[in-house]
Amino acid sequence: MRCAFLLIILVLIGGAREPVLVPEISQHEIQVRQGFTGADLLLFGAILSPEGTRAAQGTDIVVVLEGPARSIVLREKQKVAGIWVNADSTEFRSAPTFFAVAATRPISQIVDDKTAAIYELGLKWLQLSPIGVIDPSEQQRFAAGLVDLMRRQGLYQEDDGAVHTSGDVLYQARISLPSSVQTGTYTAETFAIRNGKVVASAITRVEVKKEGFERFVALNAENNGLIYGLFAVLLSVGMGWLAGRLFALV
Repeated sequence: MRCAFLLIILVLIGGAREPVLVPEISQHEIQVRQGFTGADLLLFGAILSPEGTRAAQGTDIVVVLEGPARSIVLREKQKVAGIWVNADSTEFRSAPTFFAVAATRPISQIVDDKTAAIYELGLKWLQLSPIGVIDPSEQQRFAAGLVDLMRRQGLYQEDDGAVHTSGDVLYQARISLPSSVQTGTYTAETFAIRNGKVVASAITRVEVKKEGFERFVALNAENNGLIYGLFAVLLSVGMGWLAGRLFALV
């Protein structure tokens, strides 16, 4: 009897093992060339049990695509005597240059606030670290301002319902990168969530890099700053002189 009871417990434990995510992405490399208008990424994959069978039933999927972090200075504009001038400002140490969240349904219906904050599941929970001492209310105001600014530029996105599942095993989501995206390594992290708990996660990466003439200009600007600056000045003077000559002939 005792052996039978232990066997049942082992079966139940084995059946309760967490699912496995097998993620993939349509492009692992995006080349930025002249005339680049952006790119659409398809993030897809499968949710399997440890035995390799379907396991998506009752499971929500959240995909977070994050670009390289940069230090960003945010300045607040204020109108003084009819003129817009810089007022207060703050600097964020490591704000992502791109951040997109896609989910099977609204995040608030999938996890509680604590879990959402831990995994940064949404723009509301994006962790932005200011440099220096700042009042918490001011920090929140500047953070909200940065998120709003980046969102209007298409660099921060949140789309509830953008992840679609099929056959209790497959999932897919599309995320658009605007033409203004920064180069670097982008991380796509997929979370499988069941009953408000993250039961599995997996990461894929995308490399965004400049190619052709854009790459040549970027490398010279970074590695040969003085020569690049002199070339830019000479090019501007030459273009101005040429434009003057053309207008003189007209």
